[in-house]
Amino acid sequence: MQLTTEQGNVRSLPMIQMVLAVACGVIIANLYYVQPLTGLISAAFHMPHETNGLLVTVPLVGYGIGLLMIVPLGDLLENRRLVLTLIGAEMLCTLALSLTKWPAAYLFIALLIGIMASVVQILVPYITYLVPESSRGRAVGRVVSGVMLGVMLARPVSSMIASVWSWREVFRMSAILMAAVIVALRIALPPRRPVHQLTYGGLLRSLGQIFVSTELVRRRGIYHASMFGTFSVFWTAVPLWLGGPMFGLTQKGIAWVALAGVAGAIAPPIAGRIADKGLSQAGTAAALLLASASFVLSDLARGHSAFSLGVVIASAILLDFAVVANLVFSQRAIYSLGAEQRSRLNGLFMAMFFAGGAIGSALSGWAFARFGWVGVSVLGVLLPLSALLYFATERGKPVAESVSANPP
Repeated sequence: MQLTTEQGNVRSLPMIQMVLAVACGVIIANLYYVQPLTGLISAAFHMPHETNGLLVTVPLVGYGIGLLMIVPLGDLLENRRLVLTLIGAEMLCTLALSLTKWPAAYLFIALLIGIMASVVQILVPYITYLVPESSRGRAVGRVVSGVMLGVMLARPVSSMIASVWSWREVFRMSAILMAAVIVALRIALPPRRPVHQLTYGGLLRSLGQIFVSTELVRRRGIYHASMFGTFSVFWTAVPLWLGGPMFGLTQKGIAWVALAGVAGAIAPPIAGRIADKGLSQAGTAAALLLASASFVLSDLARGHSAFSLGVVIASAILLDFAVVANLVFSQRAIYSLGAEQRSRLNGLFMAMFFAGGAIGSALSGWAFARFGWVGVSVLGVLLPLSALLYFATERGKPVAESVSANPP
């Protein structure tokens, strides 16, 4: 399928989808490169051990700010120019991060990187403006595949690069990749101009109106907040578990386990096809149950053995599959609402489930410290089940099919 732009240029939709998927993966990875590098970076800056968590938290806080303050601009400004500007700023920030010698400067730049990385949530819905409703789920699934590959590959890639060169080379590599992304997006993306002329203040005020008036966004945000919280519960605690006395894996061994979990990224195209057949509701219920089941499976790991390690890897793949599939079901439903507010809808949804992930990470660390993996597993089972109970309160026609929101 081809797309003819306003200037008469012809672009291939499969090419646009591929470029969007790669771009989203490269950009979102900037939030996760640091997670296995906190020891190296804090040592380089002579930071106290108690402040190590800031290295991970600050860019994620920036991302949350960007979701609410930057992503809504996709409903106000010409999208391609906005996207290229934000990615260019992030490229400069990652380069600066690789050069800085002061911890305060590092944290400030990391905050900016998180804010700019929210551009991913302007890129994900971009494809929905270009494809027909009948194939929107598959198109979203392909782009989300790139996002999840970026999230899942960032940790093992940064760990391996740092083990060969240094942590600074990770961010230099990122700057080079983003320069390539800018060129690719400049060539592949058609311009997209929003149809209305809200002011920025009006745009931000409308977020509250959309949240109150759109049950679909609230429900889908809660469903996926529980799922992303479950994802964070697992990936916060599992490196501690694998590196502990039961498994005794090195940093490189943990990286290989994380890499194996990437297999869960096959979910988006499958979930997209299911959504396009009108089966998102059944798919959501199945994804919530599968997430809980993945933690039950992890409890079969007993002692240091190849079987136990295989169980952990299988649990990681099943959990990643469930979380990514549910994300596609949710975004497919949200993108069925008004195109003129799609960036704001996406920003609200992402902010909700991002908060779930932050809460999940905090609870996971506490649960593992107090109760070991058993406590983590109980938490991982209960979060999706609680969302499933809320999901069961939908009455009559599914919300995903019945709500049509068109606030300003």
